[in-house]
Amino acid sequence: MTDAPLWSFLGPAGTFTEMALRQVAPLNVELDPCQDVPTALDRVRSRAAEAAVVPMENSVEGGVNATLDNLVASTPLVITAEMAVPITFVLAGRPGTRLEDVTGISTHPHAWAQCRGWVHHNLPEARYVAGTSTSAPAQALANGEEAGYQAVLCNALAAQTYGLEVIAGGVADNPDAVTRFVKVTRPGRVGEPSGADKTTLMVQLPHNHSGALLNMLEQFSARGVNLSRIESRPVGDSLGRYRFSLDIEGHVREERVQAAFIGLHRTCPMVRFLGSYPRLDARPVTVLAGTSDKDFVVARSWVADVLEGRAL
Repeated sequence: MTDAPLWSFLGPAGTFTEMALRQVAPLNVELDPCQDVPTALDRVRSRAAEAAVVPMENSVEGGVNATLDNLVASTPLVITAEMAVPITFVLAGRPGTRLEDVTGISTHPHAWAQCRGWVHHNLPEARYVAGTSTSAPAQALANGEEAGYQAVLCNALAAQTYGLEVIAGGVADNPDAVTRFVKVTRPGRVGEPSGADKTTLMVQLPHNHSGALLNMLEQFSARGVNLSRIESRPVGDSLGRYRFSLDIEGHVREERVQAAFIGLHRTCPMVRFLGSYPRLDARPVTVLAGTSDKDFVVARSWVADVLEGRAL
């Protein structure tokens, strides 16, 4: 009998991240809630945890910088799965707390961004206190450890978990908000394509080089590889230096994606592969004429014929 696998995640219990983890984790998984994203990922790097689940992207606020930056800040890790969780919020406090009692509210910055319109109209004088997750302030409030707030913005599960009372429900400004989460592991052999895959990578451009961004994008367009996400992140060593976090449609085992990677490696000072994995929507990739794997095989065969004098 083997020990149960340990998975780390952005905790504490009751976060949206735990809800995402439950979508892909084995039934016997042991949970390791962490105070922030870097801690959860470092638990995988140190081999204390088998995998980590962390937020990657929100449909309202965009990429989660703590995740995007940490994935390339230290020992390499790779994404092996993605999950989506619809985001709904309640305003919760200790039993008996009324809306008019609230002068301070705590939650994760992304949650605050998704609810600030409601707060502005209903509690315009309330102060915002940043939290490391949506559940951590709820846990602190329930334990009497809060500092300057009487209510939290969290999901209904967290409010129930920590014995808080819902003061108001449906407080999100966008009822259709969704957050994308990823499962992260240590690098290993890349799996086979599913036919509807996504590949994530980080690319740093040559510094102060005219046309560098266009040159990078042409590596994909020339091979018919579609980008589904591109975000700039500062390198961190000086002003004006950026790297780009990218999601592309396709798998690194596909000829056209490999050709794009070769082009990037030739023209960019840093290319970090962050994983190929099945896409959530499972939509087959539309491949432009002349850029399918079959077309690349035919082209390679033609070049071989040229070298041997068979196709002059």
